Amino acid sequence: MDNLAFAFGLLGNIVSFMVFLAPVPTFHKIYKKKSTEGFQCVPYVVGLFSAMLWIYYAFLKPDTTLLITINSVGCVIQTVYICLYIFYAPKQAKMQAVKLLLLVNIVGFGLIVLLTWFLADESNRDNVVGWICLVFSLCVFVAPLCVVRQVIRTKSVEYMPFLLSFFLTLSAVMWFFYGLLRKDYNIAIPNVLGFSFGVLQMLLYITYKNAAKKVVKENVEVPVELKEQVIDVAKLSAMVCPGITPVVVSPCLANDIALNLDGEKIRAKE
Repeated sequence: MDNLAFAFGLLGNIVSFMVFLAPVPTFHKIYKKKSTEGFQCVPYVVGLFSAMLWIYYAFLKPDTTLLITINSVGCVIQTVYICLYIFYAPKQAKMQAVKLLLLVNIVGFGLIVLLTWFLADESNRDNVVGWICLVFSLCVFVAPLCVVRQVIRTKSVEYMPFLLSFFLTLSAVMWFFYGLLRKDYNIAIPNVLGFSFGVLQMLLYITYKNAAKKVVKENVEVPVELKEQVIDVAKLSAMVCPGITPVVVSPCLANDIALNLDGEKIRAKE
């Protein structure tokens, strides 16, 4: 049983690492343009917070090496993303990113550590931190719902690449069985939701993939940074738990605004 859990954990590490690298094309474009333009730092700040939270939980549990390894790698990758964002962001966006980083990753995480360390009983501390991780993981699934809403609204799967949905689903499966075999339900339970959303996204892709080209021709092109930001939000489903990654509604709202404005321009011309 332990060997089987190790196998699922190892596969989960591999798949999650691939998903952690998914934003690389976004930052390649930022590097080439020397500007963050319309991109946001929220997904990467929350991704870093999530990885830190799961590392803290892992240190309180025995035999959690695989949990520590993937989230340590996640911390490094998310830190690189955030540093690149701050380096290339305009002054106002840079200040907002720094404030968010301090608020979430320094103040927020620091309070969780201090409160659980001094107020929670030592024998029950891992359960308290586990419940925090569990609730946080469940709450952030507003992000995949946001992507699903965009696909249904536009009848286009350009916001939801199939391979990304597939790897998110695969990652959720690996970490679900890892948590189940270890009887660690703080890991297993969120990944049930992750698997469900992954399957839903793939079904939507199959449903709307043939309609994509038609819809794209009929609509005015939405700024590329908004499209990719929605996709980056979906990538968080692999970051929040070691196999699944926040309530990031602003990219979708921005996309809605862009679509509505473009629609008004078309009607005005007619």
